[in-house]
Amino acid sequence: MDKKEVISACGLVCNECEFFEKQCNGCYAVEGSTFWAKEMMPTKVCPLFDCSVNQRGYHSCGNCAELPCATFREMKDPNSSEEEHQRMLIVRQEILRKNISE
Repeated sequence: MDKKEVISACGLVCNECEFFEKQCNGCYAVEGSTFWAKEMMPTKVCPLFDCSVNQRGYHSCGNCAELPCATFREMKDPNSSEEEHQRMLIVRQEILRKNISE
């Protein structure tokens, strides 16, 4: 039996991440203060979560008319190639649009 997909504010599928339920329980569970954001971001919060959820009051980036904004396009997993990054931008937008919550 498959677990229900856990979708992040930026369209990543948390269940597919190697860190899920180890170092991270998903951005909503940690209010955007993911392990990597604590290490890399001055505010200690993911900029995409902060913008969409904290600042704009949306459920996710999928609710924003500006998707894909510059921040969405520029935030890249340092372990992925540019080609993979570009592919995932499209995939994440599709996931977000499919899972829009009012």
